[in-house]
Amino acid sequence: MKFLVVDDHELIREAMRGALKQLDSEAAILEAANSRQAMLLIEEHTDLDLVLLDLSLPDRDGFSVLVELRKSHPSISVVMMSAQQDHDSVVKALNLGALGFIPKSVPRRVIIGALQLVMSGGIYIPPQALSQEQPRTESSTQGPAVREEPAVDGATVSPADLGLTGRQIDVLALIMQGMSNKAICRVLHRSEPTVKSHVSAILRALKVSNRTEIVIAVSALKWELPPTVGS
Repeated sequence: MKFLVVDDHELIREAMRGALKQLDSEAAILEAANSRQAMLLIEEHTDLDLVLLDLSLPDRDGFSVLVELRKSHPSISVVMMSAQQDHDSVVKALNLGALGFIPKSVPRRVIIGALQLVMSGGIYIPPQALSQEQPRTESSTQGPAVREEPAVDGATVSPADLGLTGRQIDVLALIMQGMSNKAICRVLHRSEPTVKSHVSAILRALKVSNRTEIVIAVSALKWELPPTVGS
């Protein structure tokens, strides 16, 4: 596997390098101290499996780098890192296409677990960000508003309790892996209108308005969704 760590602090790069080596001792790990170095390395190594990207770089905002990466190299997975873990930053990163958001303050075991989740097809959201209350204002221009709490309360609630069918649960599991509607169609061998209908049913059941809110709500509910295979 091949990883790129983008952070201007050498100690952070060293810590992430250790976590990645523990994840895969044979991994090739590249490092960049700013966005310019990062983009040069990415152009040279288009076979990267994952980029760990700091939110606050000395020469550029990490969000803008994330946007460029999603446009120019959509096949490369990106996970954001930050000293902060506020709700708005986490949601913005997910909306822009990051597959996770790792606070720098968490222990190495948490970092490794988060990376394992992302590399296995999941999306990592720090639990602290899920519990933070966010006031909603009409003047907000930071993108889709996310609910202060999960739309459904109580860990005992299951997908079936909300009326989701087996096929809709399959679709939900693939959404949690970051798949688009077209990708879900290929996995489940269903037409796009059918998948769109299932996604709409999931949105209604969770009382949310977009895919990012689905991920946040399901993560807060701690649902263990079954592995999905095409049928």
